[in-house]
Amino acid sequence: MNRNSILAIVVSISILCLLGAASTESPKLPGARAGIHAADFPSIQAALDAVPEEGGVVILPPGTFEISEPLVIHQSDVSFHGSGSSTHIKNVNESGQPAIVIAHQGHTRNGNDRQHELWRVRLANFRISGNANSGDGIVAYNVNEIFVDGISVSYHGGDGLKLSFCYEDPRIVSSLITYNKKVGVNLIGCHDIVVSSNQFEENQDGLHCIDGYNLCMTGNCLDDHLGDGVVIENTYGSVVSGNMIEECQAAAVVMDRDCYGNTVSANVIAHNGAGVDLRDAHGCAISANTFTIMQSDAVRIGPNSGRIAVSANAFSDSYIGEGSLKRTEDDRNAAGMVLSGAKDVLVSSNAFTGVRPTAISKASSDGARAAFTGNLFVDTATDVESETMSGSKSSAAGNFSIRPIE
Repeated sequence: MNRNSILAIVVSISILCLLGAASTESPKLPGARAGIHAADFPSIQAALDAVPEEGGVVILPPGTFEISEPLVIHQSDVSFHGSGSSTHIKNVNESGQPAIVIAHQGHTRNGNDRQHELWRVRLANFRISGNANSGDGIVAYNVNEIFVDGISVSYHGGDGLKLSFCYEDPRIVSSLITYNKKVGVNLIGCHDIVVSSNQFEENQDGLHCIDGYNLCMTGNCLDDHLGDGVVIENTYGSVVSGNMIEECQAAAVVMDRDCYGNTVSANVIAHNGAGVDLRDAHGCAISANTFTIMQSDAVRIGPNSGRIAVSANAFSDSYIGEGSLKRTEDDRNAAGMVLSGAKDVLVSSNAFTGVRPTAISKASSDGARAAFTGNLFVDTATDVESETMSGSKSSAAGNFSIRPIE
């Protein structure tokens, strides 16, 4: 067989192989749409604008991307993904503009506009920063089922993350929210909310939940806020549980403006300016929390609050056994509980140890009605007596005191 014949056979076999491969190639998945890679566009906004009406995914590459005006997402079913902290959107605007706005094109961006809503927008896996003169980091208006996952939001002149009337099922998880001049996460008019496994550091306040309901805030770490940790107003059916709240300059948790039916449970509340401050709250439970070395009023129940159960909490100083205290002499404040004209309060099965100046103080007895049962007082004084309190319509029974202060 000559050389030309061999070459012809090889070419024929190659063609047959290619034809065979083509005939067995899987067809394109029906309904599939390609991802939009921002690296292929002149700007991030151009990539977002390329999302088709039915939605899609925009993928950000690693890099630092400076923006001077807000990025806008105006469609439903959009996923906006980065490559972790190596993807950094940097807002250099200094006229109070936010970095990212998520809103329907027809939204007024003012109040609750249920006629112009979006659904199912996700932000994930990138870093976004601002400056002292920029606005909010991320702001969303009437976006249902918004999902914020693995985002770092820092150094904004406004809020880190603001959700305005994101009515149905907002979720904020596994994110880092730090050094924002206003509120880390500001939830306005939101319902059925999950805030879980996030870290909040040195914002003005950590989180606000205003005019909403069903906040489930669990497993977060809040540290070093310049104001309050968690502020809940005009909200019911909510739980703040399993969080660590430390060294807020003001209160760890505030409830105000007609709150009812909320629970604060199983949190560590440590070394804050104050602890749980019930300013206007009813039908709430404060249970199984650890209040340690609080600077003032570990729990305060004010005159506009009532029908409150306070049980199984530990109020303590820095005692570590054998008469030793961990903290130095100038850092030994360890406050207890204050009832300031509150009505219908049950205080039971709590441990008050080494707190000053009193374990339970009745700042005002006007109209107060309270029952104190089964509490332990160690190395502390208390206004709670073993019999009905004179003029206060309160009762105390079954409490146990060891080494009270003289």
